[in-house]
Amino acid sequence: MAAEYMHIGIPVLNRKPGMVYNEWGKFWVNESVDEYDYKIEYLKFEEGTPFPEEIHRNPHVAYKVDDLEHYIADADSVICGPMAANDKGDRLAFVWKDGAILELYQEA
Repeated sequence: MAAEYMHIGIPVLNRKPGMVYNEWGKFWVNESVDEYDYKIEYLKFEEGTPFPEEIHRNPHVAYKVDDLEHYIADADSVICGPMAANDKGDRLAFVWKDGAILELYQEA
């Protein structure tokens, strides 16, 4: 099993310059987490987003994992997912683990 740090996701109330809109998820996000040394993903959720309230009210730490189901089974509880992350077959889930929200991301 392997988990690799991807980014920290921080919900914001106001759009930051350079954010792009994700139509499917109804949220704004900075174009690339690699723009920031600390790999910060800023998110501004809009009305009607399919993501639960706890995602757009709390920060999360994202990890790329090699076995999504294994890490979901190890979580304390599942917030949402697994779900398609894009049209390439990548999948993601948000879970609670040890008092923190984790985004688990598996590439196809």
